[in-house]
Amino acid sequence: MKSILVALRGLAVLLTLFLLTSCGGGGQAGCPTCGTQQNGAIALIDVMLVPEHNPNGEPGGPFNIFDIGWVDPTTRTYTITDRLGLDVPVFSTTSNVALWVIGGDNTVAENGNDFSSCWTDGAATNALFIPPTMTGMGNFTRFGCKTLSYHLSGSGANGHFGGFLGGQCCASRANNLNPLTGPNGLEESSDGNFAFISNGSSTLFVFDMAPLITSNYTAAPLLTAAIPTGTSPDYDGPNGITPCASSANGRAFSDPTCGDLRADELATTGKVVHFAQDGSDRFLVAIINGDPGNAFVTIIDATGVVTRSSDPVKAHCLPYSYTAPNGQGASSVQSPFSPGPTAGAGAGPAGLPPANYSTCVLGQIYYDFATQNDISTFIDDQGANAASGNTCPNVQEFFIASTGAGGNVNGVGPAVPSGASGHAKGFNPDIPCHHGPMLTFDPTKPGVGGQFCAPGAGTPAGCVGSGAPAGLGGLAFMPQNGTFLATNGNSTPDLTVGSVDVIDPLHAVTVGGVTKYVPVVVNSFPIYNCMPTGLSPGPGTDVLVSCADHDGRAFAPSTVIINGLTGAVLATFNQIGFSDQTWYNPGDNHYYVAGRDMPTGPRLGVIDAGTRTWLVNIPTNGNAHSVAADPINNHIFVPLPAGGSNCQSITADGCVGVYGAQ
Repeated sequence: MKSILVALRGLAVLLTLFLLTSCGGGGQAGCPTCGTQQNGAIALIDVMLVPEHNPNGEPGGPFNIFDIGWVDPTTRTYTITDRLGLDVPVFSTTSNVALWVIGGDNTVAENGNDFSSCWTDGAATNALFIPPTMTGMGNFTRFGCKTLSYHLSGSGANGHFGGFLGGQCCASRANNLNPLTGPNGLEESSDGNFAFISNGSSTLFVFDMAPLITSNYTAAPLLTAAIPTGTSPDYDGPNGITPCASSANGRAFSDPTCGDLRADELATTGKVVHFAQDGSDRFLVAIINGDPGNAFVTIIDATGVVTRSSDPVKAHCLPYSYTAPNGQGASSVQSPFSPGPTAGAGAGPAGLPPANYSTCVLGQIYYDFATQNDISTFIDDQGANAASGNTCPNVQEFFIASTGAGGNVNGVGPAVPSGASGHAKGFNPDIPCHHGPMLTFDPTKPGVGGQFCAPGAGTPAGCVGSGAPAGLGGLAFMPQNGTFLATNGNSTPDLTVGSVDVIDPLHAVTVGGVTKYVPVVVNSFPIYNCMPTGLSPGPGTDVLVSCADHDGRAFAPSTVIINGLTGAVLATFNQIGFSDQTWYNPGDNHYYVAGRDMPTGPRLGVIDAGTRTWLVNIPTNGNAHSVAADPINNHIFVPLPAGGSNCQSITADGCVGVYGAQ
């Protein structure tokens, strides 16, 4: 198996040399794939074979289940989260050939021989390392680092990254198991040195790409941080996720084996940026959990990771047990990442260690229909929320039942902890926890609510707490004011109202006379008849908002451009919609919209960002819902499932289609 990618890498080098010597930047005759800044119709110009996919079903089967794609213009690479390959393939955007796959021991391509190792300081004694992840049921999950006392099915600790979940069991939305899949969200730092990838184990993984880049794609990247954002589903427990799958049918993932479902879409600041809120310079990540259900957003400070801090705790987002918080003294035994018992002595499953979260989590925001949004607090569980029982985090989130003694699913036991925030427990200090915004709602006036209500203690008249029954979607960072934007497909009881929420990751609050900075929702922009999914900041303060237009209400196809600072709607397009991921390409000043569910068939929509004008729709394949573009050669990359004719000679395998101007 090793020879497959080796041969492809050699071919990539030869093709790159050919392109450099015979294909200049002007798009001369005979070279339609080069210099595509010339005018011309956009069309399919090439296809890329995804490693280890074939129509026979084994080992990977056709390339049919994937999620987010990303182009890094610094390294000239394209990556896509591949749920059947259990990896993230890396392609050259100049030669259109696969160079590597990012994954772990369970990766399909090359039988996992290209696994990433988990960081360790290599000390002979008292070594520091990334620990494994324990679920709320007291079991390790293989989808993390195989370190410490890791053991599963006879396998012991080997220091490897276990790998991504995949989608063989869980990908179809029709069976309500999509929330258990992975890998999912993907973004790279603007210098190409770090890749941020989310997984179904409710964890964000950060890969240091330097070993891969400096070796010319012959050595694996290093898993430099694993950041649990919530409780992992109990994939490797005695009952697995079978009880969770059963509860997905009408009970909204209510079984404790569901954990906090998958960590999904994410956004970063791209680089270390200055925040006027507190005068700091930081690299932040926003990431969502839960799709659908009572979702939440986690804000993570990865500054120490991307700057390769000399402090190993900051450089690798190690858990609190390494830092002796709350005067407990140094931990004599290194502990795994763990949600810990819910509350009180003996409340958790037997053998579950104390709660132990990542030190990089700044705070979380829960979309749980809370009765107030008090952004002046450190943890918003007082006032109206206390009176109505809206704790933060809501430990009953997703979990209305639990496993009793001896694994009896009919027994009464503790609720599985949710998230990685709230009042101090285990090794952890208080970690900021808040709720979604309050929004206007009048059941007698559909289609007009969703306006942001002033935050504070109590419930403003005519306002309701925001939930996310259709799930949260894409996120984006707005450098102009240091905020993140997050899409909510259905933010009030009115199905026609979605929103783009404004999250201040560093909002000042006073705690005991000391100013601290916490993530809160400070505004919300209603988007009507849309069900917002993706976000792509464009020129100036323009932001393209994609619309899924499904999950309970059929709308007309739509895509919207808003002012990302004010929420003002600047343009609406009905020619393209029913989309997931979108992309802004500064190279040609175009937006690209992956409209997978268009009534006329899947389409790649093209919008001129300068004139805010729709240009054209281009046929794609099946569930083609991802898109990314290289701003240097203006090639557009769209994963295409098997079937249809766009994959040309490898139609039965599926492929990544490369589009460009002819």
